[in-house]
Amino acid sequence: MEKMIYTADELNNADRDELIGIILSLQKNIARMTQNQELILEQTAILRGQRFGRHSEKMNVIDGQMSLFFNEPEATASEPGTQAEEPDFEEVVIRRKKKQKGKREDDLKGMPVTVIKHEMSEEELKEAFPDGKYKRLPDEVYKRLEFHPASFEAKEHHVAVYAGMDDETVVKAQRPKDLLRGSIVTPSLEAAIINGKYVNSLPLYRMEQEFKRNDVNLNRQNMANWTIECADRYLAVLYDYLHKLLYQYHVLQADETTVEVSKDGRAAGSKSYMWIYRTGKSYEEAIVLYEYQKDRKEDHPEEFLKDFQGVCVTDGYQAYHSLEEKTPGLTIAGCWAHYPRSI
Repeated sequence: MEKMIYTADELNNADRDELIGIILSLQKNIARMTQNQELILEQTAILRGQRFGRHSEKMNVIDGQMSLFFNEPEATASEPGTQAEEPDFEEVVIRRKKKQKGKREDDLKGMPVTVIKHEMSEEELKEAFPDGKYKRLPDEVYKRLEFHPASFEAKEHHVAVYAGMDDETVVKAQRPKDLLRGSIVTPSLEAAIINGKYVNSLPLYRMEQEFKRNDVNLNRQNMANWTIECADRYLAVLYDYLHKLLYQYHVLQADETTVEVSKDGRAAGSKSYMWIYRTGKSYEEAIVLYEYQKDRKEDHPEEFLKDFQGVCVTDGYQAYHSLEEKTPGLTIAGCWAHYPRSI
């Protein structure tokens, strides 16, 4: 093997022929290294293409070497039997959708508008029209949308208290009914919490942080208690009303899905079920009701649909289909499947 490392003294003492041999050897080694580097890069590209590229395409091999698709058109055209009749091309006319006029006005429709006037002063008008002759044309009108972050206002109620001279009669002025007596929560605040939690899927702890950024200290425990109390006190009445209204429709749809509840008296991660009932798709106004249960027993749809007379569209779960025998006037429509009776 040729020597590749020389000291400064060896090079200084080397004669002319020896130096020429060293340079030629270096050139040969550099050429070999360059060739090896090209092979490594080529193999890396092949491996990358096999792993991340389109697997439906194959690597072309020409004269024993991979073409890497750089000359794919030339290689394919030169193959025997590749001359084919060209298809007729149809002229494709691209029609661009015209910009809808008045869309911005529709987007901003119903929003309160504050008119801001930009007028020229008398001095500016004299400078623009030295002869004083001009007329005013219709204003150029454009709109910009301002965003104001959530604002909070603490309303302090002062209720007048009156006492008789006999020190026995005490009368208070009328006060509005509270959402939850003794709590600072208002309908607008609770509506924002419910909207954030169940419409925008924001956890309570994130809403707690957002309130703090607005210098409002509301902890998640209070928000949870308010939501539960309002659901039991107000929304339960609406739920029962919609449940009865559901029976007036002829076609319903039902299904159930698994959910995980962190705390309900059982081990963490225990499987629970959310049963969903809704009016048929053909009705304009839909009623959708959710019913949480810890299990999948057929007693739950039997109790929910006990007063329903009509058609209930379901899947093949046997719990629904067995209701036809127990509930007169109820017809179950859907795919029948054989499920074990033990659930």
